[in-house]
Amino acid sequence: MVDPFRPDLLRSKTTLVTGGGTGLGRSIALRFASLGANVAVLGRRPDPVASTVRAIRDRGGRAFGVTADVRDGSAVRSAFDAVEGELGPVNQLVNNAAGNFLAASEDLSANAFDAVVRIVLHGTFHCTTELGRRLIGRQQKGEVVAITTTYAESGTAFALPSACGKAGVLALVRSLAVEWAAYGIRVNAVAPGAFRSEAASARLMPGTSEEQMTRRIPAGRPGHHWEIANLVAYVMSDGSPYQTGDQVTIDGGRQLLSGQTFAWLATLDRAEAKRLLSESKPRK
Repeated sequence: MVDPFRPDLLRSKTTLVTGGGTGLGRSIALRFASLGANVAVLGRRPDPVASTVRAIRDRGGRAFGVTADVRDGSAVRSAFDAVEGELGPVNQLVNNAAGNFLAASEDLSANAFDAVVRIVLHGTFHCTTELGRRLIGRQQKGEVVAITTTYAESGTAFALPSACGKAGVLALVRSLAVEWAAYGIRVNAVAPGAFRSEAASARLMPGTSEEQMTRRIPAGRPGHHWEIANLVAYVMSDGSPYQTGDQVTIDGGRQLLSGQTFAWLATLDRAEAKRLLSESKPRK
């Protein structure tokens, strides 16, 4: 990776990352720390949270970990109090905590639907409004990014709770971007496609090999964690002060492929695709 950023890009930021103990959340937390941010890692399980905090401190960064359930508004408030007592006022938030599983919708229980929506949508609401109230009270500017998904707008079969929750998060982002612009608070979303993650791959792509998955991605590969971490860092940096209410997609072109009538030709060997194209030409 060629680093496109100066090392103090986020020096003035104190960023809280939910779900920061594992996966993309951990990668984002580590990247923000490498760019000078003070990083608070929030998660439900203490061991992953402690591991991420330790990794940041071992690299010379400043970090603090806190365990909380984002579904509980009072727990979120207490977590912010603890973080600010250790790192000072928080002025950034990455809403990364999520839950998801695949199921036929007719087999979903009310509890299963509620469990995902409460983490994804209610959790994002609790964390975002908690930060917003604090920033507004301090008359301080800030940034929020929600990690959404490429199906937040289209919906998706067999992941109904996640689709509903993420669609709600995108509506929250776009609503608050307008409402809170007057306070200097920017609110955006980043929508990742396929990124390498052993846990997610086993749970969300059953019976699908990486080769099969990459055939559906025009870029020809899953994303790397550093790519999304860099994108989130840029969106939340002072280098993009006019960007708010946006959902930025990072998926190697996968969403476009699925929505274009003739895009299936791009999944073929190019010589074979051109042969088929030549056969489709009208005869003179």
